[in-house]
Amino acid sequence: MTLVVLDSAGVGALPDADKYGDEGSNTFLHCAREAGGLYLPNLARLGLGNIIDLPGVPPAAQPAGAYGKMAELSPGKDTTTGHWEIAGLILDRPFPLYPDGFPPEVISAFEERIGRPSLGNKPASGTVIIEELGPKHMSTGYPIVYTSADSVFQIAAHEEIITPEELYRMCEIARELLKGEHAVGRVIARPFTGWPGSFHRTAGRHDYSLAPTGPTLLDMLVERGLAVLAVGKIEDIFAGKGITRAVHTVNNMHGVDQTVKMMQGGERGLIFTNLVDFDMVYGHRNDVRGYADALEAFDRRLPEILSFLRDDEVLIITADHGCDPTTPGTDHTREYVPLLAAGAPVLPGISLGTRETFADLAASVAEMFGFGMPSGRSFAGQILKQ
Repeated sequence: MTLVVLDSAGVGALPDADKYGDEGSNTFLHCAREAGGLYLPNLARLGLGNIIDLPGVPPAAQPAGAYGKMAELSPGKDTTTGHWEIAGLILDRPFPLYPDGFPPEVISAFEERIGRPSLGNKPASGTVIIEELGPKHMSTGYPIVYTSADSVFQIAAHEEIITPEELYRMCEIARELLKGEHAVGRVIARPFTGWPGSFHRTAGRHDYSLAPTGPTLLDMLVERGLAVLAVGKIEDIFAGKGITRAVHTVNNMHGVDQTVKMMQGGERGLIFTNLVDFDMVYGHRNDVRGYADALEAFDRRLPEILSFLRDDEVLIITADHGCDPTTPGTDHTREYVPLLAAGAPVLPGISLGTRETFADLAASVAEMFGFGMPSGRSFAGQILKQ
């Protein structure tokens, strides 16, 4: 089984999107419109155009895959919540948010532990705040702390001022401190290099997530002696729990390369891949053309991925939330996510409709491996050939 998450590739606002300020958001559709249409023949062949009306992506008369969309049942619209629900863990309350920055008790404790003051402490775009505070950071050696509309405590530092190893140590301190009412979903290290006016973030990003609050699909697979092979930031999102082997990636195409490499191995279990560029490089930066190009680049690699599926293997493609690059803000958007399933065992042309939770995916994968999940409703019986 191979599961690929196109990070942030949402397909339309959820009914409660107004509670998040995301009315009318639609990442896929707005990318297609603003880009003058998308050329995604391989995703279209599986049924993407049957899920959503997209310029340039017509519905398939006879889709080669099963198709549908999923709603997020957990409150929130962040990466951790989305992936945990995909793995069968539905949250009953959102992670804490800090629209006015972190309170004094959090920042003071952090600064005391790292032995120096910090800069920032406000919601911001990562690229914007390093341009704003990068020069002062370089002259003082103080790390830049910021958050966003997601539940994150982010620390940015120039690699020549604070080494990546020291930055990671600061993140570990922050993760240790951020518990209880301040248990943010992720602490994120954001190393960068360059000079004022030309700073750029490096591939040394590292996420320090909370450990899942309950057992997930990944734990249950491992308990049964099956492999869980994590590609991209999956290992970080699950704090290493329920994972037998992991590889981190530098961009989407490296993620596809590593996925294909793992597919050629002989291990039985789940390959779980996150392709983060859609979100991190294009969605958060409101780069519509870049987002569209990245979708088309993935589509060009899709036949290669499909070619490495074994005769008994299923490929599922989905997303974890939206990040509509056409909205005024730069944050995630509360959206449905696409659901595409393909491979020799899959009945073509099956409509899965609108699933009420991402956890239906976990329940389906579990059933394919012969066990049950406490949450979600499996669609395996609908899509698998007898």
